[in-house]
Amino acid sequence: MISVQEIIAIAFMACGLLFLVISAVGMLRLPDFYSRLHVSGNSETFGLMLSLLGLAIYEGFTLTAVKLIMIFIFVFIGNPIGTHILSKAAYKTGHPMYVKETKKEE
Repeated sequence: MISVQEIIAIAFMACGLLFLVISAVGMLRLPDFYSRLHVSGNSETFGLMLSLLGLAIYEGFTLTAVKLIMIFIFVFIGNPIGTHILSKAAYKTGHPMYVKETKKEE
């Protein structure tokens, strides 16, 4: 029989997987570097954090759970900083932004 702790852990990991899939689909579907960076920065961070939290809940209060929470904190701090640095470097080097072309009526 599945315990309440396992059900909560599965729910967190399933939500994390959903966000990671959304991030992967966004990377394939979005048109330019900045849009892809935005979706990967936000969805990937949130998905990974939910997955790690689910794994920590599944483990219970052990040394492994403490390590997972430390990884959670490092990802929470590091991923947005990395995304910001990448976007700033791309902007400063003149990487073009996507502009939707509209049909001109004649």
